[in-house]
Amino acid sequence: MGNGSSAENGSSVQQDPVQSGQAAEAQGTAAESAQGESGQAKDSVIVTMPSTSEPEAGFDPVYGWGAGEHVHEPLIQSTLTTTTADLKIGKDLATDYSVSEDGLTWTVTIRNDVKFTDGEPLTASDVAFTYNLCVQNSSVNDFTMLKEAVALDDTTVEFHMNTPFSIWPYTMAIVGIVPEHAYDENYGQNPIGSGRYLMKQWDKGQQVIFEANPDYYGEEIKIKKLTVLFMDEDAALAAAMAGQADVAHTAASYADQVIDGYQLLRVASVDNRGINLPTVSPQERDGKPIGNAVTSDAAVRRAINIGIDREEMIDNVLNGYGTPAYSVCDKMPWYNPSAQVAYDPDGAKQLLEEAGWTQGSDGIREKDGVRAAFSVMYTPGDSVRQALAEDLANQLRELGIEVTTEGAGWDVAYDKAQAQPLVWGWGAHTPMELYNIYHTLPATGSAEYSPYSNKAVDNYMDGALKAGDLESTYELWQKAQWDGKTGVTQEGDIPWVWLCNVDHLYYVRDGLQVAGQKIHPHGHGWSIVNNVDQWEWK
Repeated sequence: MGNGSSAENGSSVQQDPVQSGQAAEAQGTAAESAQGESGQAKDSVIVTMPSTSEPEAGFDPVYGWGAGEHVHEPLIQSTLTTTTADLKIGKDLATDYSVSEDGLTWTVTIRNDVKFTDGEPLTASDVAFTYNLCVQNSSVNDFTMLKEAVALDDTTVEFHMNTPFSIWPYTMAIVGIVPEHAYDENYGQNPIGSGRYLMKQWDKGQQVIFEANPDYYGEEIKIKKLTVLFMDEDAALAAAMAGQADVAHTAASYADQVIDGYQLLRVASVDNRGINLPTVSPQERDGKPIGNAVTSDAAVRRAINIGIDREEMIDNVLNGYGTPAYSVCDKMPWYNPSAQVAYDPDGAKQLLEEAGWTQGSDGIREKDGVRAAFSVMYTPGDSVRQALAEDLANQLRELGIEVTTEGAGWDVAYDKAQAQPLVWGWGAHTPMELYNIYHTLPATGSAEYSPYSNKAVDNYMDGALKAGDLESTYELWQKAQWDGKTGVTQEGDIPWVWLCNVDHLYYVRDGLQVAGQKIHPHGHGWSIVNNVDQWEWK
């Protein structure tokens, strides 16, 4: 998948957790070992995260630390750029960067005052080494656009691209720089970086402890010690109730709990849930079914988009902790506001009537012998997606569309989604999310996750990637969504319908001032501590 892309692996910010007694005991021990500093040491914090946030490959950016499902600044390592509060590009190691007119060479100048925590200077050679490793080994981020990185001198690195890639600065914001002189196959277990924190201790399956880097070149680090406890929502709630965590992640189903000494923090996200609607008629590709007789009608897709009450879904499924979603990139700089629609069930029914979908005696519509009926899949064990699918089914029945719900594991869901809708979760700090969902793959002639293709949409996105100036590309990404004549929004092809953005929820101990949060991407994990160095006890 593309950079920072977050196609689902089945984890959910609001999963009903089931954990073994042994795991609970281990996590409880970790919480107890950290307790005592909570609320007392004015320069340390204890934060819980889902068990899925523990990086399987360790704290190595080459193998996904800082990227993938849970995009975040990598804490231990420095990055060339950063994303700002409004999701534009800022600078970390980079002092300047530019791109050649043909888009095939990026030149980045870096600071000359940065050292790794072992005392060795960080140079452009380390930057080139890191990115070349990513090209060779990364299985999380897409680096196919990069041919090679070359250090011209100690403070200048060139990125030679295979193809123009205007949004490269967003990639540079999540790739932590590793030391060429101290990198081996065990690096992820004992990482050396130049960022805000050092990894002091990692008790796998339980906790990881970070301490402030005394030689950090940036702003003063206010929180000197960060302890992360890995546990699911029920254990995190218990940790907060026992006073064993300063920040405990939680789910909407638990958010009405009142915990003495804690306040609920609600963070906006682009962590969205939506359904794909196959836009082609039923057929076969490589022996597998694709397309859908009902959703291939654009009138049906448009009726669904305006005929669902997103606010009702948020109230009913998320206990009010969410926002309506109209695209995969709500609130991002490249979002096109024309994606937003008003809830209009009467208008939805009119669309269906005008398109020839007439109601039968049982209330379900039919056209040319085709019943307006299909299945919507969800991942088993994910209570929120299942509830969204059920809520959707109830609402669409009011329009005369029959929806059955079906649990489908990821081992079969990707293939089955080529022929029937699936509840997905996406959301990233990069426009590549649009590309990954809507762009045509040459090998199949349709998009990757659901059969859809629009040459004009492809051209806008291709043009955006080839453009020289990053900010000028935002308009092209917006036109891919809707240019006044075509696109992926309501008056266009509407191949996906977006339901809601899930708020990320945390219980925060009284007296702890969590610094302002950027809109969180998909994944209820590391994003909360992106700026933990600037948190304060009051």
